[in-house]
Amino acid sequence: MSQHASLSPERWSAFTLDQQILMIGNEMNRAARLLRPEDRPSLVLCYERVLRLVDLTIEVQRASGLRRELLRWRDVIAELYVGGEHGGDGHAAAFRALLRFTPEASRQIPFVCPNEVQTR
Repeated sequence: MSQHASLSPERWSAFTLDQQILMIGNEMNRAARLLRPEDRPSLVLCYERVLRLVDLTIEVQRASGLRRELLRWRDVIAELYVGGEHGGDGHAAAFRALLRFTPEASRQIPFVCPNEVQTR
């Protein structure tokens, strides 16, 4: 059973969008440490948790534009999940894109993506 399988939409909707994005980001940060081929089973589990949290976020959001962008971002993660990409470039790009969803999450980029140039 996935770690977040029992997390209900009602419970998830109690968190702000900033908190939701940052919790998804936490799983992406965890996955960033598992990009070696021998860590693939653990990486797959991280991506499953990311997908579950994104699905919950999509389910509880009312703004159709945000839902549409989250669905696009979810497609990127699903591709990483099934594609077996081990280089990490796709993961890093997806992680940066996730953090750009909200201003609060964007402030975390220098800490978790130190090679990212911060623009104002």
